[in-house]
Amino acid sequence: MDIEELQTFVEIADAGGISPAARRLGVSKSIVSRRLLRLEKELGVQLLSRSPKGAALTEAGSTFRDHAVKACTEIDIARETILPEGDLRGRLRIAAPLSFGPTHLAPLLAKMALSHPHLHITTCYSDRVVDLIAEGYDCAIRLGYLQDSNLPARQVGPIYGTVVASPEYIKTHGAPETPEELLTHQALMQGTESWQFMDGDKVITIRPQGRFKADNGSALVAAAIAGLGIAMVPDGLIHEYLASGALVPVMTRYPVRPGGAYVVHPSCSHPARKIRVLTELLIEHFKNAPHFAKATSDTFKKTKK
Repeated sequence: MDIEELQTFVEIADAGGISPAARRLGVSKSIVSRRLLRLEKELGVQLLSRSPKGAALTEAGSTFRDHAVKACTEIDIARETILPEGDLRGRLRIAAPLSFGPTHLAPLLAKMALSHPHLHITTCYSDRVVDLIAEGYDCAIRLGYLQDSNLPARQVGPIYGTVVASPEYIKTHGAPETPEELLTHQALMQGTESWQFMDGDKVITIRPQGRFKADNGSALVAAAIAGLGIAMVPDGLIHEYLASGALVPVMTRYPVRPGGAYVVHPSCSHPARKIRVLTELLIEHFKNAPHFAKATSDTFKKTKK
């Protein structure tokens, strides 16, 4: 049984059809179709039902998909085992946040690609939470508070946030001093999320309200600078605005509960070495990256005077 045919079938199953699988693999639909037909002929069963409305796995295809994934994973592990130490090959498809991603993570991924010339890296930058399995990603880099999930995850660094507003907003509306007072202000949010603060060792959770929402941290920063309301944003997005005075930290007696940066990957007992290498690179990056440092820098201290 050809491993390439198995891998192609897994792509078809996860992508939801031949056309999207061909786009993921970077080959023509005819090549994908031929590989599927050869596999079906060898197995003696139909794995994919085709109709004018689309394609779907047959019962046999659904059952075989799980076994094919395990086989492909084991072969990848075997290949990694016999490769020269440090040599990475194949593809690595990553989902990364649009906030931070292009500015803070892209240089690291470029460095990884330079170190491993046989590794093909594809990164999609978006602040939405992608379905790794359904959309065919090898892993995701996620920031903030990790949602409950069955997917394995490893924290690679801390993410600290600050509540900020423009001087103009504070002049007009005042500055909240407690989490409860935030409820009377216009909050700039991604959706209907809750905000969490620390009162010593106690976590305080509130659900603020506001009329301006965006699914991107940089957009919320821009809205805060414009004076639309109060935003809770990662420190890495606001250092320069705190330094210039365009934004001012508020409610500093109640620090934002720290979040984290995580590498998340589809469930398996032994993640691919390329994911482990990426994880270690990120751990080292966060350890030495001043942009992700806790907001106790000289710049931040000056804004509080």
